[in-house]
Amino acid sequence: MSLRFVEVADRVYVLREPLLDVNVTLVVGDGGALVVDTLSTAGQAAELAAAARAVTPHPLTVVNTHHHFDHCFGNATLAADPARPVYAHEAAAAWLRERPDELRRAAVEEVRDGRPELAAELAETTLLAPTHTVRLETTLDVGGRRVVLRHPGHGHTDADLVVHVPDADVLVAGDLVEESGPPAFEESYPLQWPDAVADLLRLTGPGTVVVPGHGELVEPEFVRAQHAQLAELAWLIRAGHTAGAPPERIAAEAPFGARAALTAARRGYAELTGTA
Repeated sequence: MSLRFVEVADRVYVLREPLLDVNVTLVVGDGGALVVDTLSTAGQAAELAAAARAVTPHPLTVVNTHHHFDHCFGNATLAADPARPVYAHEAAAAWLRERPDELRRAAVEEVRDGRPELAAELAETTLLAPTHTVRLETTLDVGGRRVVLRHPGHGHTDADLVVHVPDADVLVAGDLVEESGPPAFEESYPLQWPDAVADLLRLTGPGTVVVPGHGELVEPEFVRAQHAQLAELAWLIRAGHTAGAPPERIAAEAPFGARAALTAARRGYAELTGTA
């Protein structure tokens, strides 16, 4: 089945890629358009480009919510020829510019056992680094529409961007918010993650459409509930570290399931010891 965008607000569309359940957002203005995230491989990105062209003929600007493969490895397909602007947080841009081979190897290793065909495609994918970087906040004009790119702080990674479309009341949260599974803590900052989510919640109102990195669209109430879980997890990590408890004990009590919580506890302990 071919990929397609579905309109979720005024000229804001979301495409849900089925393999890894990744969301891609398309914002269309007068004479310009913005695509948020570019999927995992050249093949996926080609389907994504065709789906975007079915909605709009306007030239695309690209945003990466962070540097993980399922959100940015399609950059070259969408933005290399012809060259298009690609925005990302400065830390994500540094990963893609300075350490592309490391990123590619990590992606292949992550999916090799469960999805060998995807691993083979990832190994052959050309990476394209962002052309424009964001430190804290940048405002774009997308065909007359104001779109805000904001770094709310360390959370899922040290390089997360959220994308706010005020006139449509849409907030693209990337992997700072997850619907179809627990948050991914492998490269995270679990003690700071609650503050990052609190920052993005300030951009929401009662009717805001929130686009998580993976899964169904959610309402702000879902994000507030996930924020409460993240805050509880951070408290447990701090208390456990103070008490000298092993991370396994934290994982047994924490939200999100033992496997995710164990990774979070280890990352949180590393934050507290300055090794994260």
